[in-house]
Amino acid sequence: MSEDKKVLDLKQRMEKIYGGGGAKAVEKQKAMGKLTARERIIALLDKDTFQEYDIFVKHDNTDFGMQGKELPGDGVIIGTGFILGNPVAVYAQDFTVAGGSLGFAHARKITKMMDYALNMRIPIIGINDSGGARIQEGVNALAGYGEIFFRNTLSSGVIPQISVILGPCAGGAVYSPALTDFVFVVDKISKMFITGPEVIKTVLGEDISAEDLGGARVHAEISGNAHFFAESEDECFAQIRRLISMIPANNKNKAEKVVPSKPLKKYDITKIVPADPSEPYDVRDVIRAIVDDSDFMEVMEMFAANAVIGFGRVNGETVGFVANQPLVFAGVLDCDSSDKIARFIRFCDSFNIPIITLEDLPGYLPGIDQEHAGVIRHGAKILYAYSESTVAKITIILRKAYGGGYIAMGSRHLRSDFVFAWPSAEIAVMGAEGAANIIFRKEIMEAEDPAKMRELKIQEYKDKFANPYVAASKGYIDAVIAPEDTRKFVEQALSVASTKDVGRPKKKHGLPPF
Repeated sequence: MSEDKKVLDLKQRMEKIYGGGGAKAVEKQKAMGKLTARERIIALLDKDTFQEYDIFVKHDNTDFGMQGKELPGDGVIIGTGFILGNPVAVYAQDFTVAGGSLGFAHARKITKMMDYALNMRIPIIGINDSGGARIQEGVNALAGYGEIFFRNTLSSGVIPQISVILGPCAGGAVYSPALTDFVFVVDKISKMFITGPEVIKTVLGEDISAEDLGGARVHAEISGNAHFFAESEDECFAQIRRLISMIPANNKNKAEKVVPSKPLKKYDITKIVPADPSEPYDVRDVIRAIVDDSDFMEVMEMFAANAVIGFGRVNGETVGFVANQPLVFAGVLDCDSSDKIARFIRFCDSFNIPIITLEDLPGYLPGIDQEHAGVIRHGAKILYAYSESTVAKITIILRKAYGGGYIAMGSRHLRSDFVFAWPSAEIAVMGAEGAANIIFRKEIMEAEDPAKMRELKIQEYKDKFANPYVAASKGYIDAVIAPEDTRKFVEQALSVASTKDVGRPKKKHGLPPF
């Protein structure tokens, strides 16, 4: 065969594989409002940067009619490319080929990419669109999942791992995304569950749709399994590209610095937080008044909204924000918000991203429901995460800092490097009303006018603790600052802490309150 014919033969072979599961299968994929696997990769990556590998891999299963059955690429596309000029590894399951089912060769392609990403210290992005394990391959398919899970764990904290759910992700398949750093979902397209609607109907006799069981909104709002929610695949890819621009390629690097800019003038930090400590406000506006260009990328926006986490930049450098949200339950900590915050702190710490904490909360949420749900165990995760982290940590107390919440939200006692407080800060064991009822109970009960005495004692307690100066006198607060000076103090603190280098006791690992 001549060289020209060999090249022609190569192109024909590749074109056949590029067709995926065939025209009808592709048409069906499109009818569901979904792009094909290859289209997704092309849409995600920088133009003309995708390099595909293992295009000719075939399965070797001979059972249940599989012998000689053509499965182009064995139902998954792998390769490398660039996002905003940064190298990434990527794989995308092809639902048009045997429903994107995972067999051993399919899994081996994925794990090859995972090994490559870990060795090269670059992020890996997995696009999930699969009916699950390939039943015809039995335990071989299960072995494939196990190999993937092991590598997810090995890569954790070393390279960013991103999962994109763009179709079904069922059974054992859900645990790989659960082990990764960020999960992206798209409305009406993403489905993620351990047990599907059919099985639930058979076993429990309950009718439930896949959307209600494990759709995008379920995981973005209720379960907390998803970190980013999008209305379309294109919006999802834009979110991923934005995230990649904010985080480093691995745990040895820092996020790429960009040209610094100032916050937008419309976010006047002196006018955001009301003087009345019982009046709510949107803490995200405080963040926007601090970060460059007021550009804040919120993570898990729809889940546990009483806490706000996400990325921004200060002087061109990426920082992570953790904040209480007074708009929702007065910003209290509960089981879900504790998990949300703790996990984000650990990500930032793993990838050298400084943490800025904005504190305004009355403490942990009381009540039998929270106690029975394990608020003690969940709440301890924040204490563990802040205490364990060694990146630069800056805390700003805006208003209320009561009880265990004061300690948990990046206090000096958990080794925050800088703790600042606004003059409006209130640092105490509890609110003035509750404290007065306990401390002055006898005086109030014996007074001629108990109501009036109670008000006097509440004011007495407020005069003592409804300010930051008692804590500052103990050295627990580094500086009481005017709101308009917040960014200036943050900028200098970040600069001073840029060479921070602290250690922890040598050990195999700690035991977080999982």
